Amino acid sequence: MKSEIEKDILKVLLSEEEIKARVQELGDALYDRFEGKKPLFLGVLKGSFVFMADLVRACALDCDLEFMALSSYQSGTSSSGRVQINYDLRHDITGRNIVIVEDILDSGNTLAFLKDYLMTKGAKDIAIVTLLDKPSRRTKAVTADLAGFTVPDEFVVGYGLDFAERYRNLPYIGVLKPEVYEKV
Repeated sequence: MKSEIEKDILKVLLSEEEIKARVQELGDALYDRFEGKKPLFLGVLKGSFVFMADLVRACALDCDLEFMALSSYQSGTSSSGRVQINYDLRHDITGRNIVIVEDILDSGNTLAFLKDYLMTKGAKDIAIVTLLDKPSRRTKAVTADLAGFTVPDEFVVGYGLDFAERYRNLPYIGVLKPEVYEKV
């Protein structure tokens, strides 16, 4: 049975099963890299929350969790280029190994800003883990240390990713029908 929001999906790009398997592979790689180092996983809200929950369970490390909310999209389909902090760190990160968990690396504006910001706050090391990498849209020289999937330049939603705060609860990554976002 289709859900109310699935009618807006053009096609499924990554199935729930594909995502689950890849998240486990990423978790294994993080375990190997950070075993015994108690990293701080920093989720970039809101999009990363589903991925981060699954990722921290997959890596089974002794770790701390923190969240920040940053925005460069507002309600549009492309980055404005200006990053705004809507919710900041609540803990001191001086000398910490930070694992930034992001839903999608696209223009690179948000992650370039965040990486610089965290270094000024005293982070020891920063690793970027993104579920999706969309290199065709990159405007900043940012790369992920670990990326789940490389995706084409299509508007993707689901598994935490949204359009205008909708579609985050889909269990897969789907391509949104253009007529949905072109109306805005």
